[in-house]
Order: sequence, then structure tokens, then C-alpha cells
Amino acid sequence: MVKRVAIVGAGVSGLTSIKSCLEEGLEPTCFERSSDIGGLWQFTEYVEEGRASLYKSVVTNSSKEMSCFSDFPFPEDFPNFVPQSQFLEYLKMYANKFNLLKWIRFKTIVCNVKKCPDFSTSGQWEVTTEHKGKQESAIFDAVMVCTGYLTDPFLPLDTFPGINTFKGQYFHSREYKHPDLFKDKRVLVIGMGNSGTDIAVEASHVAKKVLLSTTRGSWVINRVFDHGYPWDMVFTSRFRSVLRNSLPTSVVNWLIGKKANSWFDHANYGLVPENRTFLREPVLNDELPGCIITGKVLIKPGVETVKENSVVFKNTPEEEPIDIIVFATGYTFAFPFLDESVVKVENNQASLYKYVFPAHLEKPTLAVIGLIKPLGSLACTSEVQARWVTRVLKGLNKLPSPEDMREDINKRKANKSTGFGLYFKLVLQTDRVVYLDELLSFIDAKPNLLSLFLVDPLLAFKVFFGPLTPYQYRLTGPGKWDGARNAILTQWDRTIKPTKTRVVQEPLDTFSYLPEVLSFLALLVTVFLIFQ
Repeated sequence: MVKRVAIVGAGVSGLTSIKSCLEEGLEPTCFERSSDIGGLWQFTEYVEEGRASLYKSVVTNSSKEMSCFSDFPFPEDFPNFVPQSQFLEYLKMYANKFNLLKWIRFKTIVCNVKKCPDFSTSGQWEVTTEHKGKQESAIFDAVMVCTGYLTDPFLPLDTFPGINTFKGQYFHSREYKHPDLFKDKRVLVIGMGNSGTDIAVEASHVAKKVLLSTTRGSWVINRVFDHGYPWDMVFTSRFRSVLRNSLPTSVVNWLIGKKANSWFDHANYGLVPENRTFLREPVLNDELPGCIITGKVLIKPGVETVKENSVVFKNTPEEEPIDIIVFATGYTFAFPFLDESVVKVENNQASLYKYVFPAHLEKPTLAVIGLIKPLGSLACTSEVQARWVTRVLKGLNKLPSPEDMREDINKRKANKSTGFGLYFKLVLQTDRVVYLDELLSFIDAKPNLLSLFLVDPLLAFKVFFGPLTPYQYRLTGPGKWDGARNAILTQWDRTIKPTKTRVVQEPLDTFSYLPEVLSFLALLVTVFLIFQ
């Protein structure tokens, strides 16, 4: 029987894995290579080997109500989009609240995780760690890997002819910390993800010139969405998910593009995605259009050639003088402490059932948490994964047969569009609403809207039409939290509190509740049709 669990990493996924183990009566031991918790969110002035790295100015792309743990809301006075320092503070509050620190061994590197000789019957693992230069091994009944996918920079220098002749400075975005080094320089940022765009915008405040190179383009959206609300609290709801998944993918993509273009016309700014048959994660940046329209950032195509002091872009004959090149070209991932026979990484993806379990192991005692890119926050996604995993480890939930799991893995790897709903290009990207509901159904924690409507219609209305905040995942089943209902009913209060710092007199609007009334009537019709 599983009792002792080794957890690798004390970031967001590691912390929630410790808590999930404790909730199921397991004994976790978490190994963290640094001196503190937080993983990615632990800022340092230098890049550390084996650890994710971020820049000082990072702010969350998911709002606090959508990115909290499901039974621990952010403080109401925290801003809706949280700076790195406050997010780390939140993680420390979480760790202290649930007494997680006592289970963590800091400054301890996991060197090797291998099957015990009797693994086929025991399912146990031998974990070798190093602390202050001294190695030791211990036997664990299970292992939860929580190392993330942002530690190994992808730097494809061989695809940039002439880069070795460049006399300026170049580096991967992982090494970026502050914009000071760009002062009065001509800067080129290659890659238009969230990090690349953030760096280009920051550089524009101090640099002489900033160019942002993108081969594929991207939709850019604002954190501030309809009526000034956070984007994800508007975009992510059960109602909208049902609506999106009932529409053809081409229509969904058109609607997303139409919404993005309602802020500014992406064609006029050279940003329209090259391929719109699938969805790439949109870039969240509040300043980019303003930087482009004021000439502080220039959008350029892919790089053709790099020269000693300049670059030539594709389809543009002129050379652009450049002093610094930043490669915001993403990351690869690996598990250096695991043999390939346990988890094999190919084409930047791993063969894992529901992104979590290797299908071929005789015993399901190893799981990977957080190796997924949901459209939204990773925190609640990792939390639901960890809750499912610990139930499996306890024997309370069973996995399908290896054959069925492999079939599911192969289907996900094939990544064929169903023709309806969201269709992502990358295998690691997924529709968070559908994915988490599936995992919750495994542990009987998915809210039942019909029964909820019968006993608590107000809550049912909020759950279906309102933002799909993580509190919904604690309404029922194992791990049920008594505060979940109140957290859902007060989520908008915590959203408005940090923005409404000046009280104003608002005129009475007779029709302000009309949308809510119509939505409630739609819910009644839906329930009626279901019972027919």
C-alpha cells in the first residue's frame, strides 16, 4: 500500500501536491533544490541551473480569482493581476496556512529516481538526492514530479545564419532580469510569446530602438476585458464553454479574432496570426499597441541573416543595425533524474495518460504534475491533477487498462480537430474547462448542475453563467470545502475591491439586471429541455 511519497519541486505544483497527499493521509517528502518555495515565482538576480527564471516585472496573466487554489482565495486587497512578489507572498501564506513547510527538504537536488528491483510487485522507487555535497538514497512508495517545463531554454542558433559573426550581445529571454542593459541600444527581440512581448515593451522605455520579430503573428488581448473586468473572468465560464464547443472550430476562431480586433486591427499592426485554423495561446499585453502606434516598437518578420552589427529580415532587403538580440524562443523540457524507460520525451511532449501517468508502468506509482499548458492558470489545474493522483495512489480510484491509456495518449498526440470548439496547435495545450471536468468526474468532485439547481438555484446560476473560478472544484466530493459557496457568491466583490479605491455616486439603472434575468430564464429553459 502506498504511504511514503517523494515530491520533486516546491513550486506551485509541488505545494499543492504536498497538501493533496496530506488530505489523503499520505506522508510526503518534498525535495527542493533552492532555499525557498515558489519555483518559477521565486525571483533571483541570477539564473540558477535546473530552475525556472523570470524577470522582476512579471505580472500574472490570469486574474487572482481564476488562479488561486480552490480552497484558499487571494486576499481581497491584492490586485486582480498579481505581481511576482505578491504571488510569492500568496504561496507562502498558503504553505503556512496548511503547514506544508515541515515536509520540504530545501537545498536538496534529486539526482536519480529508479525502480526498485521488485517494482512489478511493490511499485516502489529508489530516490537518490544530494544535500551539501553528500548523496543519500531512500525508498518511496510513489513519486510525484513537479518540475515544470520552463527550465531548459530552446535556443535554435543554427536556424539563424551568421549569428556566430554577430559582434553585439545575444542571449535567451530566460537570462533577462531588468531593462537597464537596453539603455540607448538598438534591440531585437525574436519570438512573440508573452515573455518576448513583455521584454520588447519594457525595452522600449529605455532603448534607442526596439524591433519585435515574429514569423507567425499572434492575437494580442488586454487584461482589461468587457466592462473593465479581468479577461479570464469573462472568457472562461461553463456557459461560454458549452457555447464554444457547440460551434464549428472555424466559427470559434473567427469570433476570437473578431474580439481581438475590437481592441485594434491586428492587420494594420502586422500581427494577424499566419494560420488561423487552430488557436495559439494569445499574447496578453496591455501596452504593445500603444508602443507600436507611437513607434517605440516595430513589428518585423522572421530573420533571414545575422551580420556583424545588423540583421536582414525576410522579404526586406534593408539591413537593420542591432546591438542586442534577445531570443524569446521558448523552452524544451526533460527529466534528467528519470530513465527514458520511465518517461520518454519526444518532440517536446511526453507519453502520459491525461498528461499525468505513464501508461506502461506495472504499478501507477509515478505521476507528473503541471506538465500542461491550459488556457488560463496552472495553479488550479495542478491542484486537480494532484487530487486525482493521490486518490489513485491510495487505491480509491483506478486507472483504465494500459491498452486504453495508450489509445488515449495516441489520440491526444495525433491532435486531430473534432471540427468543433477550441483546437490548439500544441499537444500540451488544452481546453481547461473540459479537461478539469474530466479529472473531477474521476474523483466524483464535478459539480452536478441539475441537482444544484434543485437545491440552490442562485448558486447554480453563478456556477453555470459566472466565471469558472476554482472554488467550483470544492463544492462536492472528496476535499469538499465549506467555504466554496460563499467564495463563489463573493468573487466579484474581491474583484472590484482593489480597483474601486474611490467611491462614486452611481445613477440608478433600471435595466442593469436585465441580462441576469434573461440568463436565468435561459437556465430554466435548459433544465426543462434536459428533463424532456
